[in-house]
Amino acid sequence: MTQPVRDIEKAELSNGLVVVSEKMPHVRSVSVGIWLGTGSRGESPERNGIAHFIEHMVFKGTAKRTAEQIAQSVDSVGGMLDAFTAKEMTCFSAKVLDEHLPVAFDVISDLVLRPLFDEADIVKERQVVLEEIKMDEDNPEYLIHEMFTQKFWRGHPLGLPILGTPETVSQFSSSAVRECFDSWYAPNNTVITAAGNLEHDRLVDLVEREFGGAPRGAAETVRTPPETHHGIEHRNKKELEQMHLVMGVPSYPLAHERRYAASLLNIILGGGMSSRLFQNIRERRGLAYSIGSDLSPYTDAGVLSVYAGTSRESAGELIRLVMEEFQRIQGEAVSVEELRRAKDHLKGSMMLSLESTSSRMSNLARQAMYLHKFITLDEMLASIEKVTREEILEIARDFFAKGRVALTVLGNLNGFEARIELVKS
Repeated sequence: MTQPVRDIEKAELSNGLVVVSEKMPHVRSVSVGIWLGTGSRGESPERNGIAHFIEHMVFKGTAKRTAEQIAQSVDSVGGMLDAFTAKEMTCFSAKVLDEHLPVAFDVISDLVLRPLFDEADIVKERQVVLEEIKMDEDNPEYLIHEMFTQKFWRGHPLGLPILGTPETVSQFSSSAVRECFDSWYAPNNTVITAAGNLEHDRLVDLVEREFGGAPRGAAETVRTPPETHHGIEHRNKKELEQMHLVMGVPSYPLAHERRYAASLLNIILGGGMSSRLFQNIRERRGLAYSIGSDLSPYTDAGVLSVYAGTSRESAGELIRLVMEEFQRIQGEAVSVEELRRAKDHLKGSMMLSLESTSSRMSNLARQAMYLHKFITLDEMLASIEKVTREEILEIARDFFAKGRVALTVLGNLNGFEARIELVKS
């Protein structure tokens, strides 16, 4: 069945800021986001965590609003205000009833244009972020993924933790915060997207009013593609009841022509309850409560990783079974039925995700920032349908070639180290 054509419009201000909107006349809400093309990847090791710290700090007060007034402005109209920092982007967004779009946009634009960065607030927020780092250190599932990331992308900004470290965060000053803010929060490094019941020209008018006079920033620094690091890393944490494991291999960048095929491979391997890893390791053998795989694509690199939490007694067998599944999926083509289920799964999740204004707003940003074009839903579905069993096999042989697997283990390792050496074989 042919899907309705997405009503997407794009404009660009003279200072390089890009505005993209999608009209959804059947809803009464609007989601709007301001996306900066810099995250933790843009940091130096000495200032690691400062992109996330800036995201926190803009909520502490602007030239127009106190921290309390920022929160009240959106709460008072029943809306939601949100922000996050990722490896390659920072986002500030709001979701409101369509009639309150001017209010929501005024608030989030105020955050990224007029933050105060008061010295007293910086001192307090350093302590808040240090507590956030401690909290995540106490979360083994977060910690094992962070350990894996830092090892896999070692020596490259992609390997830096988004939150930073206690050593770096403790040194953040108002001058450092302001310097990074002025460099990164420039209109030519900004994409504004909105989806919902709105008029594109009205959105552009709002953007022009707030951002039209902002000067362009310096040219973006050329990114260096990362090298990946394989092998084994383990950390002893005796108080943990479980062993936590992440195994991963290099995969494709976000805009790669085989991105849909890679997503299907991930779904077949460990991307759902019917996946091979879930069925074999959890359902048939009962070796883990939590197991699955995930794709993390970036501008010029990517990683496919498998996470599992299991008992110390079962960890060795679990690693062996995952490695066997890597070998099996690159040794023989997936079945026709498996590929059909994966395609239907991917198409269904894609269509369901586009039912909300916030998801469409985020989808517009990813396409504008990574693909530099807008792909219709029918085009996406057709690309999924074109993927063949032979293509999945080729990708699996690329991803899981001998010597490409990295393994990270966290838990009570007493006498266990020798049992995880099998990943090297």
